[in-house]
Amino acid sequence: MRLRPLIVCSLVLALLPAAPALADDPTPTPTPSVTQSAEEKVEEGLAVDGGAVRAIVELTDPAQHAPVASKAAADSVEVLLQPASQPFMVVEGTAEELAALAEDPRVTSIHRDRAYPPSLASSLKLIGADQAHAAGQTGTGQNIAILDTGIDRNHPFFGDRIVAEACFSAVDPDLGAESLCPNGQVSQTGPESADAATPKCQAGGVNLCEHGTHVAGIAAGSGGVAPGAGIIAVQVFSRINDEELCGEPSCLLAFESSLRLALDHVAAMTEPIAAVNLSLGGMPSDVSCDDSEEAQVFKPKIDALLAKGVATVVAAGNEFFEGASFPACISSAVAVGANDDGDAIADFSNRGALLDLFAPGVDIESSVPDDQMAVHSGTSMATPHVAGALALLKAKFPQTPMPELIDKLKTTGRPYVYQVDGAEVRTPRLDVAAALNGTAPQPEISQSPPSAPGPGPDDPAPDPDPEPDPTGSGPTPEPTVDETPDPTPIPLPTVTVTVTVTVTPSPTTAAKTPAVCTRGTAAKRMTAKQWAVEVHRGSGKLSDPTLTCYLQLAHKASKVFPELTKAQSLGKAYRVLKGAKTAKLRLDGALLAGWLNWAHGVNNTKTLKASEKVRLTGKSTGRALKRAATNITKSR
Repeated sequence: MRLRPLIVCSLVLALLPAAPALADDPTPTPTPSVTQSAEEKVEEGLAVDGGAVRAIVELTDPAQHAPVASKAAADSVEVLLQPASQPFMVVEGTAEELAALAEDPRVTSIHRDRAYPPSLASSLKLIGADQAHAAGQTGTGQNIAILDTGIDRNHPFFGDRIVAEACFSAVDPDLGAESLCPNGQVSQTGPESADAATPKCQAGGVNLCEHGTHVAGIAAGSGGVAPGAGIIAVQVFSRINDEELCGEPSCLLAFESSLRLALDHVAAMTEPIAAVNLSLGGMPSDVSCDDSEEAQVFKPKIDALLAKGVATVVAAGNEFFEGASFPACISSAVAVGANDDGDAIADFSNRGALLDLFAPGVDIESSVPDDQMAVHSGTSMATPHVAGALALLKAKFPQTPMPELIDKLKTTGRPYVYQVDGAEVRTPRLDVAAALNGTAPQPEISQSPPSAPGPGPDDPAPDPDPEPDPTGSGPTPEPTVDETPDPTPIPLPTVTVTVTVTVTPSPTTAAKTPAVCTRGTAAKRMTAKQWAVEVHRGSGKLSDPTLTCYLQLAHKASKVFPELTKAQSLGKAYRVLKGAKTAKLRLDGALLAGWLNWAHGVNNTKTLKASEKVRLTGKSTGRALKRAATNITKSR
């Protein structure tokens, strides 16, 4: 078996020009410069540590599939997916094999097929949706596309308003990636193709595909924001059966290739669609990411949808970060943060100038499979409030361009006023009644300085000892037990969505509302040795769920974890933090410690990102690797 790394953080995407695309050609492919070398076509760090990786090969046009696939096969590169109408293909190959393939002039670029996790009191009255419904405004005649984990198509919350279904679900045996399409293939369209009740959605008595049904219910369920709108359910996730990747036996991830096919499928539909809902996300950014490598595939698709009158509404993320996760950081997406029913920014929500709107996202009750209802929190829950609101507006103002409808939501929303890096930021909270009626926004609300949830009762803050020696040469506490980690996976709570840690209830215990996985507030640096103490079983002060949450956040923010270095489980993280036999291993330990410090509340990531570039360059010398590790330990 050829094991390959998998990115779960960067929505976790890549490579096309940021210029808007035409609505009838949503996937333009750039023509490579005549001076572009094969090396320049391959993404930095791709398979730098050896082994084969799953990668997307961008082509000059769809007609090049057959000849490039033939060349790939001749060069021992396995072709995994060839979407006939799209100018890309998915392959598996080593760094050397992919570099050889990049020499073909019909290949414009090669990059990872990244994968992304889902992002995770009645809220209707707070946003005025009850007033809209009373006035007969329910979104009838419009549809909302939910690109998520499928839908419980027989749930009474939806009636007969599921108008279309599709599934795009990557398969990769080496990664343990299985299709969630009912037909077991990489794609399916038509009735039942997005069914969230298939056997592959089940794991240990838990439905892994719950998230999409909950999101769809908020947007357009019988008790949702737009109860008259139709639902287009698109399954974009794959089931991953790899404990090293998931931190548990199974989890769901959406590959970039699946998302691209899903967005193009929606763009080609003839039904009236108000919004595409993406309650998922990857790497956080504190500035617009339009020019980033990850955005250059997705921004043209978002722009093309907008040109057709369809908004792309995206969860801003739950990292307690002054910015937005990818792809919410794309300027033409509608980035949504979460507020609570007290009209305050949710303590887990990302915030700042990149956000377009806040919407309710705390303790939101909605539909889940098996005809049940459940309460979840997260920007995943806030996003469909905005998607539903746009369906209401488009139904009432069908001739108004979508950018004007989005602006109407923003100008009529209740302003939240708060500070980010010493500057005042004003972000509107959704008020759909005001937008529909053209009334003035409610008075602004000054938000208190953000304060993330403190440690739980089992998570005492670290002792107030002096700042650790940045060189790592000072005294460092060591585990008092055997330092060889038990290879048996540490028992962890069941993760129902990858940003939400949920303890699976026993038959005699009532289910608990999930706690959102968010950054801490300690803002205290620890060395790699000190973090090794924390992640070692029973020797630290932070609980296993807290540390697991921190690892999830590190994977979203980093390009090294887990693309090059797997550190999903606490045992794996311990070995990375203690691995000091080579310059490369020392840098890995320093990087993981740095990202854990970030997750613990330290804000500076400039040095970490610079050091990651050194790690991702296959030509880095031992001296350069050592210097990058030293820069991390000395940074403040």
